[in-house]
Amino acid sequence: MKNYFIAFIAVFALTATVAPTAQAQQDNVWKTLQKITFKKKYDEMLGFKVDVPVFSEEIKKLEGKTVTVKGYVIPVEGYKSHKEFVFSAFPYNMCFFCGGAGPETVMEVFAKEPIKYSAEAITIKGKLELNDSDINRLIYIIKDVELVK
Repeated sequence: MKNYFIAFIAVFALTATVAPTAQAQQDNVWKTLQKITFKKKYDEMLGFKVDVPVFSEEIKKLEGKTVTVKGYVIPVEGYKSHKEFVFSAFPYNMCFFCGGAGPETVMEVFAKEPIKYSAEAITIKGKLELNDSDINRLIYIIKDVELVK
């Protein structure tokens, strides 16, 4: 009986140290999305070179997968339906659009149901898409989004 108890404790301890928490997984998504580089590419329509994202292999593995991310709703022009908005790893005063972070810290959101604006961080989940070709869109897009309670 004593051996079973020791084995149980050993397995429990190993699981507790190996399995990341839900919060760690959410934080890791933003950390993974920051593993990006950019290259200059001439854009025929604009007539000058633009920065094009080069996604790391780690980021490419997330494409098409459902991810859970904690962040902030950024109110932008047209934020009326509450189903399409910009989501940021940082609060409004530190986000990409205010010059406080890079384009890898924001994503376009397309939610299944309206998500009300909050100045506090919220957690969402949805399917991640990568964009390296449409300069009129953000480089990360998350669709079929649901608010995580």
